[in-house]
Amino acid sequence: MNLGTIERTNLALSAGAAALAFAWTSPGFALSLLAGAALESVNFRGLHRSAGALFGGAIPGGNAFHAVAALRFLLLAAGITVAIGIGAHPVGLVIGLSLILPAAVIEAWRHRPAVVPDAPQLAPDDPAWELWDAWRVRERDAEDEDPEEPR
Repeated sequence: MNLGTIERTNLALSAGAAALAFAWTSPGFALSLLAGAALESVNFRGLHRSAGALFGGAIPGGNAFHAVAALRFLLLAAGITVAIGIGAHPVGLVIGLSLILPAAVIEAWRHRPAVVPDAPQLAPDDPAWELWDAWRVRERDAEDEDPEEPR
């Protein structure tokens, strides 16, 4: 199986969290954490594949993609229900399910654009700063200006 970088980071975080859980908590909590990590790993892999198929053109947008997403969520809900039904610790399960978030942040940070220290930039008091509307992500228009609203 070929794992992407985010999946490898997620696997490392899950293994580290499970090792800490086995060392410091009860075995039930640690197994619940592992169950949650396994569920979110399978769910994320499905998301990754369906998004790749959507953007690659294999799945047409719209109803087909929504059906795949609904199936993923139904399978995830069934997995969570089964895990809770057999006695999984809810907090360990949620922690395991949430480990993809720090993995995504770490990989986004690792793959950020390079910093260019000598890139041209505006002075802080340059009037050109007022030409850009950060809320609408475009240049300001004359009709955008509300005369009663202070800047």
